[in-house]
Order: sequence, then structure tokens, then C-alpha cells
Amino acid sequence: MSAYDYDVIIIGGGPAGLTAGLYAGRGRFKTLLVEKLITGGQVMTTDFVENYPGFPNGVAGYELSQQMREQAERFGAEIRNGEVTGLKPGNPHHTVMLENGEEVVGRAIIIASGAQPRRLGAPGEAEYMGKGVGYCATCDGALYRDETIAVIGGGDTALQDAVFLTRFAAKVHLFHRRDQFRGAKLYQEKVFANDKIEVHWNTVVQEIFGDKNVTGIKVQDVKTGTVSTLPVTGVFVFVGIQPFTGWLGRGLLDMDAFGFIRTDEDMATSIPGIFAAGDVRVKLLRQISTAVGDGAVAAFAAEKYLEEHP
Repeated sequence: MSAYDYDVIIIGGGPAGLTAGLYAGRGRFKTLLVEKLITGGQVMTTDFVENYPGFPNGVAGYELSQQMREQAERFGAEIRNGEVTGLKPGNPHHTVMLENGEEVVGRAIIIASGAQPRRLGAPGEAEYMGKGVGYCATCDGALYRDETIAVIGGGDTALQDAVFLTRFAAKVHLFHRRDQFRGAKLYQEKVFANDKIEVHWNTVVQEIFGDKNVTGIKVQDVKTGTVSTLPVTGVFVFVGIQPFTGWLGRGLLDMDAFGFIRTDEDMATSIPGIFAAGDVRVKLLRQISTAVGDGAVAAFAAEKYLEEHP
């Protein structure tokens, strides 16, 4: 009887996980992919994807996700719904613990559990997600050409993306709950020098409203208590990104201060035989295309590891 259940176990079914499943399955490795919700990850919350190569006219997020899943399954990857609650490294095999108490053992593990933008928590945010509320300027900025939009946040990402969005929008209102930004001085200078950006200090968004799509926001000055409304067609929220690594626990793998997993260029983590791919790892850019690249590299690196550790 084999001491392991699968050659490769992939945790997470977004673009990184599905690509890893495709490559591992195509490499004739017995592969299991575990996803707690539905395959596709954040792509499933995106109505339309315009910046993924190969689709010059764009593609619906749901359609792209389904095609990725079908391709991975066609090459033999087994996809199972379930929540992973823990990982127990071993020598040479690793054990993945599931919420139902089941344990599955793999020769190599690829963590692709992803990350998500921190939510603002304002009424209307969930209702208009993908209908004017966004969390990725690179993904959705071009949709707001010559329009008036709001950006919420005060860190590096909010400042950089506020400037980026001026390439498309006619006006960018930047809201920050404090009286000074947390972002780097260089980014602050670029914001202050841009005539298209209007900064609103000490201001929080109380509500996002609209009809079929966003038409405006209600904001409050936290010092005076004054409440007002502002017509906008888009709201970009940049108040942080949260990786799905809580199930791992601190100290198991090398992570940064925010919980993102550190890897080398081959997606290898601090434990041999365990790899990480996609938004869950420390990286510069989090996009579908970079997640797909990570997944391919992780699967190929896992294949080389398995060849060296039969």
C-alpha cells in the first residue's frame, strides 16, 4: 500500500491552482485540487476580464474560470470541494487536513489559496461589487474613461492607483480617513501634483448607492460630522490585501508581516516539497496572468522535486 494518496495536492482553485492542476495532470502526476468554494477564485467576482491575453474582446470571468477548470480536468486533475484546515509537513510526504476530519497525503504540495482585498464594510459595497465597486485599478481602470470616480485609502496602493486612474478618468476623488497619508512621500508628491486628483482628508465613506450600477457615495467628515453626497460612477477600495493563510498558522512557513508566503523564483517555500503560487505569495503584481505564470512554474518545480525524490 502506498504511503501517499497523491503525487501533487493543490490547495486553492483560482487561476494559479487551476494552472498548476493542468500542468501537474498533463505531466501524468496523480493530482488533487481542493477548493473550499467554487473554482475561479476572484475571477468569479469579475463580470468582464479585458486584460488577459488571448481574448482581444474580453471574456466573462465565469466563462474564463470554467474553461480553466475544464482544461485541468481534461488532463486528469481531480477537483474536490472542501476546506483545508491545516498542513502537516513530513519527510518525505506532507499531510493536508480537511474540515471533515479527513487527511490526504501528498508527495508535493502547492499552496494557491489566494488573497482578497480588505472590504470597506460600507452599505452598498457588496451589492455593487463588479458594478462600479472595484479593487483593482489595472483590471478595471479603462472602464471609466472620462468619468468621475472615487478612490478610498491612504497607503502606497491607493496613492499609486489614484495616479494610474487619471490616465482614464476625468476626475479622481481620493478619500482618506486621516489628515495625512501613510504612503511613501514619492507617491504623495505625485498625487499632489496631479490636477485630476482631489484629496478629501478626514473623510469616510458611509454608503455606496446607485441603480443598476454605482451612481454616487455618501461621505462624512469625521471632525465636523458633516455628511454629504458625491456623484461618481466608480469606487475603488484600497484599504489592504488579506492572504488566505490563517489556516496555516504562524511559524510553519516563512511569511512576511502581512501573512503572505515567501518563495524563491521557482515558487519553493521554506519547506522542501511545499510550493506557493498566485496571490498568496509575496509578489509585486497580483493579476490573472501572473497567477497563471506562478501556477505553471510551481507545477514544473514540483515535477522536478518529485523526480529528485522518488
